[in-house]
Amino acid sequence: MGEYAHLYVDAAKLTLLLGVVGILFSLIIGLACALIQYYRAPVLKRIVSVYIELSRNTPLLVQLFFLYFGLPKIGIMISSEGCAIIGLSFLGGSYMAEAFRSGLEAIEKSQVESGLAIGLSHAQVMRHIVFPQALSISVPALCANVIFLIKETSVFSAVALADLMYVAKDLIGLYYQTDEALLMLVIAYLILLLPISLAAAWLERRLRYAGFGN
Repeated sequence: MGEYAHLYVDAAKLTLLLGVVGILFSLIIGLACALIQYYRAPVLKRIVSVYIELSRNTPLLVQLFFLYFGLPKIGIMISSEGCAIIGLSFLGGSYMAEAFRSGLEAIEKSQVESGLAIGLSHAQVMRHIVFPQALSISVPALCANVIFLIKETSVFSAVALADLMYVAKDLIGLYYQTDEALLMLVIAYLILLLPISLAAAWLERRLRYAGFGN
């Protein structure tokens, strides 16, 4: 286990890098989709609804296969890293959109009306009144989505990425030391996810004590 620990370290770095980039893009996509739904843009709202249903009801593995093996059939070549980031962003964007949407819709309409009544523009009401409260309400769901998406990176090995799962399967195939390889895999994911989970719990408590959320 000590001899091959460095392989898990390198794989964890790759897993975390791809996960962070994919999560950042998913947050941007999710926020844009949530705002479209919140303002009920006629055509865009329908497109967003179709995207969310398609994304949430297809496995990430199938999406990766489509990007990595399907698109080259029509001449579109994407690297393994690009497929991983696009797939994770596509999946995560729909979950983040629902988290943001629930936070936005939790804000009373009377607060919006009050902001408009004192002369604020719609953009100022969103920036100073609605969004800060909606974000605090959405934090538990957003944190849960972050953890979920990092765990979903375990399927990246299907598109020839040397992530944690790839290293574990490779070592099992070479040396048949299944218990040791899987134990190190569990430890590696625990090291990645436990600090995030603890930070999320701390953030939720801080927001609750500050008077935000329920």
